[in-house]
Amino acid sequence: MPELAEIEALRRTIAPALIGHVLRVATIGPYDMRARGNGRGEGHRTKRAWMTPLELLDRATIHSIARHGKRLAIIALDGRCLVVQLGMSGQLIAGSDAHGSHQHVTWHVTKSKRGQGLGQPASIPLIFRDPRRFGGLTAYESTTSLYESWSAELGPDALTIQAQALRSAMTGARAVKVALLDQTIVAGVGNIYADESLHLAGIDPRMRCEQLSPKRVTALALAIRTILNRAIKHGGSTLRDYRSGLGVAGTAQALHAVYGRAGDPCGSCGELLHGTRLGGRATVWCRSCQPGVDSTGAVNRK
Repeated sequence: MPELAEIEALRRTIAPALIGHVLRVATIGPYDMRARGNGRGEGHRTKRAWMTPLELLDRATIHSIARHGKRLAIIALDGRCLVVQLGMSGQLIAGSDAHGSHQHVTWHVTKSKRGQGLGQPASIPLIFRDPRRFGGLTAYESTTSLYESWSAELGPDALTIQAQALRSAMTGARAVKVALLDQTIVAGVGNIYADESLHLAGIDPRMRCEQLSPKRVTALALAIRTILNRAIKHGGSTLRDYRSGLGVAGTAQALHAVYGRAGDPCGSCGELLHGTRLGGRATVWCRSCQPGVDSTGAVNRK
């Protein structure tokens, strides 16, 4: 599932194609996606039209593209906002037709006179598709309601997370890996970058939050920022469906030190990487590079 790095890479590639230009809704459907319009309660899958063209930013001039955690927001000059969540297989691609079916919404991006280059088309397609339908769209009437929603539902953004904020949120007996996946604690970290950040910080993912020393929390906050920035520079990780806003696969998966590599040798020390499940999620770590707890749950101070 795309995480912060993938959504930020999407934001950076989609923004030049949209900002300053006008969206026109071309087609809507099929309707078997998660969608929420203004004041219509929780999003759900529906077989009928759920969001209106107005909510889908029809005829809107795009002001900016914002992101918090794994959520992306297209913001119009008139204040309307459309949040895009990719889920497991969602794609938002500009400039060429997305491949395959499940193209839920198609827009035409009409370029401003200033944005039209010699020999370039006056408009390009923008397509949202989501074959597995775990993603979706949410409309907001204003940036005020958008940011209020993000503030109420999400923790600090992982790309800028600081040790003090992380230390305040990561408390109690939960395993640190499980806590990192909680979007109310830190927004944007998923299974890939939780494993990678814990490895870089040298922290056993099974450690309880209450066992983390201030020094280890500081190291973890730095590791999260470092891992995410590195992944963004490589266009995010494409394990299956993820593509940038221009339809390009990311290459950050080639940099993964531990994620998905249980049984392989650690690139740092050579010891075989260990795998287990925490909070229902596959978890991989190096018991040599990431000392934390022994078989009794006691903290290893190595």
